[in-house]
Amino acid sequence: MAGWNADTAAGPLGAGTVTLVEGSSFCISSANGDIHPDLPHGVFHRDTRILSHWTLTVNGLALEPLAAELKEPYRALFACRVPRSDGYADSPLIVERLREVGAGILERITIRNYSGVPAECEVALAVGSDFADLFEVKEARVQRRWEESRFPEGDSLSVRGMWEGVHKAVMVKAEGASATADGVTYRVTVPAYDQWTAQLTVVPALEDADPEPKAFGHPTPGEMSPRDRRRQEWVAKIPVLQMGNRSIERTLRRSYDDLGALRIEDPEHPERVVVAAGAPWFMTLFGRDSLWASEMALPVDPSLALGTLKTLADRQGTVVDPMSEEEPGKILHEVRLGVSSGLALGGKSAYYGSVDATPLFVLAVGGVSRWGFAKETINALLPNADRALDWIRDYGDRDGDGFVEYKRLNEHGLINQGWKDSWDGINFADGRLAEPPIALCEVQAYVHGAYVARAWMAYDAGDLDLAADLRDRAARLKQRFNEQFWLPDKGYYAVALDRDKRPVDACASNMGHCLWFGLIDEDKAPLVVERLMSPEMFSGWGVRTLASDMRAYNPASYHNGSVWPHDNALIVAGLMRYGFVEEAQKIATALLEAAEFSDGRLPELFCGFSRDQFARPVPYPTACSPQAWAATTPILLVTSLMRYDAHISQGGLWLDPALPDSYGDVHISNAPMGAGRITIDISGSTASVHGMPEGVEVHHGQRPWITDLVEQAKLRPED
Repeated sequence: MAGWNADTAAGPLGAGTVTLVEGSSFCISSANGDIHPDLPHGVFHRDTRILSHWTLTVNGLALEPLAAELKEPYRALFACRVPRSDGYADSPLIVERLREVGAGILERITIRNYSGVPAECEVALAVGSDFADLFEVKEARVQRRWEESRFPEGDSLSVRGMWEGVHKAVMVKAEGASATADGVTYRVTVPAYDQWTAQLTVVPALEDADPEPKAFGHPTPGEMSPRDRRRQEWVAKIPVLQMGNRSIERTLRRSYDDLGALRIEDPEHPERVVVAAGAPWFMTLFGRDSLWASEMALPVDPSLALGTLKTLADRQGTVVDPMSEEEPGKILHEVRLGVSSGLALGGKSAYYGSVDATPLFVLAVGGVSRWGFAKETINALLPNADRALDWIRDYGDRDGDGFVEYKRLNEHGLINQGWKDSWDGINFADGRLAEPPIALCEVQAYVHGAYVARAWMAYDAGDLDLAADLRDRAARLKQRFNEQFWLPDKGYYAVALDRDKRPVDACASNMGHCLWFGLIDEDKAPLVVERLMSPEMFSGWGVRTLASDMRAYNPASYHNGSVWPHDNALIVAGLMRYGFVEEAQKIATALLEAAEFSDGRLPELFCGFSRDQFARPVPYPTACSPQAWAATTPILLVTSLMRYDAHISQGGLWLDPALPDSYGDVHISNAPMGAGRITIDISGSTASVHGMPEGVEVHHGQRPWITDLVEQAKLRPED
């Protein structure tokens, strides 16, 4: 994740925090629904905190939290009680807050009186809006002070701010209340054994926009809100799943819901839907995260990958800019909407400090090309893929040694620019930090995969010269990699090469990614798998990012001993490729069992403590949840064990299930396949498919890897 240098870590959210997310908007509050200005709480819309203070009191008393439950990713119900002022323990007044986040929030407050005496209540909501940028809040360094004006009128309060000529505003509407400059107040009598209800909205007016967006009106009774309609449309287009193992089924359904909530629209092309990286701090387009998540979600909704690719293609680098680290052909690291340029990484709304997003872009183009999009749709992306390959040659390989490496171009950029982008994420076995330029092992795997993917598309289009050139590049890279990254005395691959081309000899999870892309020599794979499954690496809940016998190991660190679900999902896919089915089943099952302890939702990461030491996964304090590639992890885990994949231009769907018996039978309907929808039934190792589109056949076996197809094409006689 971006911005994780030593001085930019996120502050603690507070105990019992509840996060709601819908598109580019999200809300962080305490367990009773209150939003406190002294914590990184708030309602955020387009990277601006539009609500920094939202506390509810009844007769001057703060609410005691009883329960908070997510109904959907964008809606939660809070149950609280009003403390008694006479010292008795039990209160007859129960407060429910049903909150929905969208372009602002919609909140319904209900007070239930369980006593035989009417209750006189002053219900007050304190309101504050500091219009802070997301980075200021995340890093607890709100420095800018907006010139604020408050305009109460009847039951509405408008808060307006101005800073250096920029105007923003938020409108609070509370029908039946009295508004003051500090907030809104209801004075009501709740009859005995009865209830009282009110509804409020908080909506932004950013950059002089309409103060009440049409997307956030008051739904009439029985009418679905826009968020519910959006969710219904999403549910209608994705597969319907039933599994014998209800816990895994719940986890997959939760993944579908979270993925749906993390969809955001390209502001310049509203018809395009892309995947945001994760809540709370990364509700925006990230090159690496969005590409991985949409690639992992191809069997659920291939259009997410296409929208992500098109949006990234529009923002592909064109110039050399050391501040933003933009370079011609490079794919961005992140985009921010509305943050002031001095706060975002690189000083602009787009920052390009990622070494892996560019090869992953080419890989994703290859991925969507297999899932049945029109040839002209794929062809439109090929110039961008070729510019990405040019970047790999001209800028990524800084010294011409055949490996892609990184070194930040200015002192404000990310020190480490792979997926382990914390400042101390790449280190030697003795704990010393690797010095850049750094060539990461998994980045070489992505580059190899990019060469092969583009080579196959070139063969498919009849461009034999380009195909041969890329095939040869891939072969040379694989040979060099296995010569220079392999550590024969240790039996595993170096995590990287440092600035002096020395192998960085820490035992890390990164090498597991190399399995999926076929970069590892067959004779070395068993030793790699043995190390990945060793007690030092496998915690019982998943493979650690760093082995416990490494000097930098810390089970409660971000990248030096924690367990990342997406990291493990990629390892599982690689294990299946090399035929290590039992090991893949063990990791997948452990992760899916871990999800049971967080209501079926895998977080961004959790701590690396051993399962023998703690009977449940230990949460990492500032992990994003929901997070895109964590949400898509269960999808990749299960589809990898199903050996489920498509290559429509090759006329086929491939399926060869190796699901553990504990998963039970599987029934999937409405699964996208080319221009149609199919139904899949799996019982043990037996699978059947119904509703296949014309011209597409079911093959019981492993889909031919693109590397194999490229080699076969090499042997074909030219016409």
